[in-house]
Amino acid sequence: MKDIAAEVNLTAASLYHHFKNKDELLLAVLEAGLDLVIERLEPIVRADMPCIQRLREMIAVHIVSQTENTAVAAAMVFEIRSLLGERPAQLDGYRERRDRFFARRDYFEALYRQVVREGIERGVFRPVDVPIFVKAMLGAHNWVSVWYRPGGRLSGQEIAERMADMFLRGLLAEGSGA
Repeated sequence: MKDIAAEVNLTAASLYHHFKNKDELLLAVLEAGLDLVIERLEPIVRADMPCIQRLREMIAVHIVSQTENTAVAAAMVFEIRSLLGERPAQLDGYRERRDRFFARRDYFEALYRQVVREGIERGVFRPVDVPIFVKAMLGAHNWVSVWYRPGGRLSGQEIAERMADMFLRGLLAEGSGA
């Protein structure tokens, strides 16, 4: 916490005023990142456009968000497990807040499942194990934050386009004409 406070030009006491411990700080960072992406995804899911286009745009939003916020995205990959364990120092309300975060993360995943299921029902996507497909796709998206480098060969948008092409090719039904 002292190192974090120094990095953002605060005293440790000031940081502790806002966050009682590092678990609360981590949770706040992860909540903010997840909420930002969900806020961008929900209008796409509700949009009146083909499911292929919606899924493509959802992939772009997620991956571009990863490349714009690599530290938060990497924390989602590497630090999230630390929220699962119980610690004696966890304060009142922390467990409930943490549980709400995980419910929100499940909701985020459900947005993707909804669009994939709709595509299957309409015959545009081939039948797949939707939970496994979505977890594999989101896992690939999340890992971008680990290997992406600003100024590298591809921008976040270009990575998103390539990944959308790969996942959609694997998902499109034969003869869907898409």
